[in-house]
Amino acid sequence: MAAYTAMAQNPGQEDSLARTILERSDAIRFPTDGFQVDIHITSTGRESGQESRKYRVLSKGNENTVVMILEPASERGQIMLMKGRDLWVFMPNVSQPIRLGLAQRLTGEVANGDLARANFSGDYNPSILRTEVLDGEEHYVLELIGVDRGVTYRRVLLWVNKANYRPKRAEFYTLSNRLMKTCGYEDYRNMAGRLRPTRLVMTDALKAGEQSVLEYGQMKLRDLPDKVFSKDYLKKLQ
Repeated sequence: MAAYTAMAQNPGQEDSLARTILERSDAIRFPTDGFQVDIHITSTGRESGQESRKYRVLSKGNENTVVMILEPASERGQIMLMKGRDLWVFMPNVSQPIRLGLAQRLTGEVANGDLARANFSGDYNPSILRTEVLDGEEHYVLELIGVDRGVTYRRVLLWVNKANYRPKRAEFYTLSNRLMKTCGYEDYRNMAGRLRPTRLVMTDALKAGEQSVLEYGQMKLRDLPDKVFSKDYLKKLQ
């Protein structure tokens, strides 16, 4: 705490510390190099019941991502491509791709950007709000402010374990600064060379009983050439 208190007296140092914490937390969530991961999303709603969907994500850095729908079978062949913050969906029977927004809902409580953007570091300016004890362990509470209006969320609060930089909890806010949903990072397991959260629980803060559980599996490092993240290459994946 003494080191943090000293840095808090120097805003430049504090900003640097916040950036370092965020980057280390991001590196735990996902590899910094090219990787592939399968994601099973189960969404539950009071009125809609339960829905299950599966995706495969290919990602390289924070600027290039391909999201393929594996299930339901009726939507297989649909592919999302992200280049920078530009996001399109390609559909087998539609000649032209359709432009999407990162903040648009993908399924349940999950936005397009939750799958398409691999880390927070490239989209948000972090600062340290405070430290807080959760489950007996001390955490940094980072405030993340979007670098522009094109990011998935305007504002995020992120709890990061002080001892090991593991993300513990996040809160996502609307443009009007209203809490929209929360996320818990759970079930740390070894994937692609280090312990990572394999279960994310997203809960709607505005509608009781609305929740999505994201389960990550089969993660592996991959050497993904730039051509994979091109419109022409996607035709081979469909």
